Amino acid sequence: MLDFGFHGLGMTLVWLIPLLLIGALIYGVNGKKRDEFSAKEILDRRYANGEIDSQEYQERLKTLDKHKGCP
Repeated sequence: MLDFGFHGLGMTLVWLIPLLLIGALIYGVNGKKRDEFSAKEILDRRYANGEIDSQEYQERLKTLDKHKGCP
């Protein structure tokens, strides 16, 4: 006699739990990258907070635009 009752559910859980853990791990690693800011965003914040003046902001912005295509 074939038994597909609890055995089928048990095998599903055996595969589902590790897959969920792997998914949570991948999501956690990728989630940390979202907290990083681009160089321009940092520059904009520093200017908005008054840490740098308009002249320094423009100079640094030109430097960022100049090196934008560089790796």
